[in-house]
Amino acid sequence: MAEGRTGAGQTALITGASMGIGVDLAECFARDGYDLILVARSADALAAVSARLSAAHNVHAWPIAMDLGAPDGAERVADAVRALGGNVKSVDVVVNNAGFGIAGAFNGSDRAGQIGMIDLNVRALVAFTHIYWPGMLERRRGGVLNVASTAAFQPGPLMAVYYATKGFVLSFSEALWREAEGTGVHVSCLCPGPTASHFRARAGTGQTRLVKNPVMPSAEVAELGYQAWRRNQRVMVTGRRNAILAAAVRFLPKRFVLNLVHNIQSPLD
Repeated sequence: MAEGRTGAGQTALITGASMGIGVDLAECFARDGYDLILVARSADALAAVSARLSAAHNVHAWPIAMDLGAPDGAERVADAVRALGGNVKSVDVVVNNAGFGIAGAFNGSDRAGQIGMIDLNVRALVAFTHIYWPGMLERRRGGVLNVASTAAFQPGPLMAVYYATKGFVLSFSEALWREAEGTGVHVSCLCPGPTASHFRARAGTGQTRLVKNPVMPSAEVAELGYQAWRRNQRVMVTGRRNAILAAAVRFLPKRFVLNLVHNIQSPLD
């Protein structure tokens, strides 16, 4: 363990850590000396990421392969962490990055997929936070970094459940930020716009007009989110254009906003 790094002696648990923003966030924490617990479904990808970050940054990195969409996913991860014994003295930071979206109208959609978004984007996030929050407050350090989206700032016709879940994440994060004020525990909500990652392929947004919007590299998004969390910045919207649009939404007529999002989420001609 390298001395003098801000995270030395602490551990960060990061979900969705096998690719994209999750891997880049893990890199940020490892660079500052945090040991890592990396959680995702893909055991092989997690093992490779864990080995690379451990070697590159001289930290411990434990992969835990788990489907967090399962009702007891967070609790099973917590059991696996406890099974590590004295290797992990405490989970000081929780990075709730795991999530997915599905593009398309609610009518005719797959019910399991719609409920699955709620299970992963909301239920698992709340469960992990609830498990580790008391210890953070007791130690008066660490905190929570939740990954939402610019989708959090308005309803999303043609991607209704995904937008709603990210609205929950933003609201929940801001409330916790206020509850933790003055305790030494940091809470931040990262709200990226379109990002170069596997999200588009899984969600199907690459076939909508959203694909015409500028895309930010995932490493840049992660760095902005990490630095915001370190400053205990309540919300970080990545990119000037995205920040302006997120701020403007509250002043625009709701019908106009709904029509705008519906157009953006519509299939390409």
